[in-house]
Amino acid sequence: MSIKGKCLCGAVRYEVEKDAVEVGSCHCGMCRAWTGGINLSFEAKPGEIAFAGEEMIEAFASSDWAERAFCRRCGSSLFYRSKADGTMHVAAGSLESWEGARFIGEIYIDAKPALYALAGDHKRMTEAEFLASIGMAG
Repeated sequence: MSIKGKCLCGAVRYEVEKDAVEVGSCHCGMCRAWTGGINLSFEAKPGEIAFAGEEMIEAFASSDWAERAFCRRCGSSLFYRSKADGTMHVAAGSLESWEGARFIGEIYIDAKPALYALAGDHKRMTEAEFLASIGMAG
């Protein structure tokens, strides 16, 4: 299945070959600052995603383990990428269609602002639990 998306101005476009879009959220302070709110994203492994307009992608090394990318022209958040294995977490807001997407979980729930809650039965991980799951000390 081909999933398509783009930044706000359309300078950066992508196509992902995946069977389904599984959206997760991160509530860490960096993601909140980067997106201006809740970060909703889906995973794309190296080789699953192809970009058009790559020259408009700017990356910022935001931590020891990840970099965050955005469109140089419009500033849209595009993805954060693991430095360890190249896995991207693509901004779900950039999707052209949310048809068939499903919500799978939240990380950094101990940093989530009290003013909102995501409904439903899904996986929830604290910062320490998430960092342990990727082999990093909390």
